[in-house]
Amino acid sequence: MKINIILRFPALVRFSILFLLLVCQAGDVFAQNQRDTLRLFIIGNSFSQNASTFLPQLAKERGKTLVIGHAELGGHSLEQHWSYVEKAEANPDDPKGKPYDGKSLKMLLAQGNWDIVTIQQYSFLSADSSSYYPYASKLIAYLKALQPQALIVIHQTWAYRADARKFGRISEGKLAKNQQEMWQKSRAAYHLLAKRINAPILPVGDAFEVVANDKKFGFKPDLTFNYHQPTAPNLPDQTHSINIGYFWNKNELVFDPNHANDAGKYLGGLVWYSILFNDSIKRIRFKPEKVSEEFARYLRKVAANTVIHKEAVK
Repeated sequence: MKINIILRFPALVRFSILFLLLVCQAGDVFAQNQRDTLRLFIIGNSFSQNASTFLPQLAKERGKTLVIGHAELGGHSLEQHWSYVEKAEANPDDPKGKPYDGKSLKMLLAQGNWDIVTIQQYSFLSADSSSYYPYASKLIAYLKALQPQALIVIHQTWAYRADARKFGRISEGKLAKNQQEMWQKSRAAYHLLAKRINAPILPVGDAFEVVANDKKFGFKPDLTFNYHQPTAPNLPDQTHSINIGYFWNKNELVFDPNHANDAGKYLGGLVWYSILFNDSIKRIRFKPEKVSEEFARYLRKVAANTVIHKEAVK
């Protein structure tokens, strides 16, 4: 509608028309920013694998096309990923520079143009900001040289479960005292990196912390279980845990307070999906089979609120 036509109407009517036009225009911009197709390349380890486990199912339900490339190795840090780049650049035939199923990072990145590349720190080192540098800066410069059109996004990993026997390193020779300190220090380190390279964050660690502190849904250690003399197949009560925790491996009771279980993977996937596709998760109905409907609804709410307030969470 032309401006000179709008000016013929009374003031109140003109205001109403202009307001509606602005609303429509804003809606168009949001729609344009939504992604229907995404080529995603992930550099990380088991934590990035955890967080992206259910991403394909979420994308499929919402009618999105998703292609994922992987450079993920268990327990690997930014320093280790960069060390492989250095070896490959020094000698492209050196097998030590091709740890990703016989391929180098350059070879994997060369498989087309990627829209988004995610990076993260090894969880045990995530609360020690000094461990990020200079490797993160070198890796990001390398990525931008090979994939200049790609957006670099930082995956903020999570703190270990409250009953973990040890937590991540916060400085040389010093570990975090508890879950909250590990979350606080790792969050600060990730945000400092994001500020330095002007990159967005996938705040999975924040979402995990919200669940951990929830009065109803937060995990509470089972104080009645006999941890010193357990008998198979008995397990402690781990209701609402989003970490794997205790499980039996044959005749051995194994404890993993670090990695995400299906509920944690679901929570991480919801955060990744909402931010990467710029799409609401309010209509998501998919949930992992082992996650109750009540808990799934709660996790969707946490993910949605975390995404909305990702810069306001302290």
